[in-house]
Amino acid sequence: MTGKIAANLAGVRERITAAAERSGRAPDEVVLVVVTKVRTIEEIREAIAAGAADLGENYVQEMVEKASALEDAGIRWHAIGHLQTNKVRQIAPFVSLIHSVDSLRVAREVDKRAAANGRKQPVLLEVNVAGEGSKFGLDEEGLFELAPQVVKLANARLAGLMTMAPYSDDPEASRPYYRRLRELRDELVVRGIPGDNMKQLSMGMTSDFEVAVEEGATLVRVGTAIFGPRH
Repeated sequence: MTGKIAANLAGVRERITAAAERSGRAPDEVVLVVVTKVRTIEEIREAIAAGAADLGENYVQEMVEKASALEDAGIRWHAIGHLQTNKVRQIAPFVSLIHSVDSLRVAREVDKRAAANGRKQPVLLEVNVAGEGSKFGLDEEGLFELAPQVVKLANARLAGLMTMAPYSDDPEASRPYYRRLRELRDELVVRGIPGDNMKQLSMGMTSDFEVAVEEGATLVRVGTAIFGPRH
């Protein structure tokens, strides 16, 4: 394993750079969130040694345990999985970005916990662009209803949108969904949401992150391409 994670990470960064340049963007507009779900501390430390600074976790308990074990590493932690209201308290002291707010109830809890920790907590609204019944996230109507309410919160700071495309072997199949998320972002700005609250688009995973970058992603969430298949 030694060296393989570092080589894979470098390869993913090169692909992000190429995708950004193809679409006339600066590569540094895109943050690579390294997804560490089910990965060992040893594997994660290898990625950190190779330059990974933003780590994403799906499950709160796993994030809390890993954040504690890697306290010395100066990591920015991203909560990328579905977030239940009763779990917000555990990550509120340290999480850098919450990608998956999909209700006013969760947003208010984040706001409350951020205030208690003396923090301003950036959040993204998760949009179920494809309308898949198996996935969490807002539909378009729900998004237009929720965004103006979240933007008024004092300590949860709206920073943009997140989505997941339906799984496909063909990266191009994801393009319409990522394009639509960008369009929804633009539409929210037209409707009066300040542009500063809509700068981030979290979209793209191992199978399709290059397409996501071409369509405007500012955050891509990649695990398997870096660590290999999950055991």
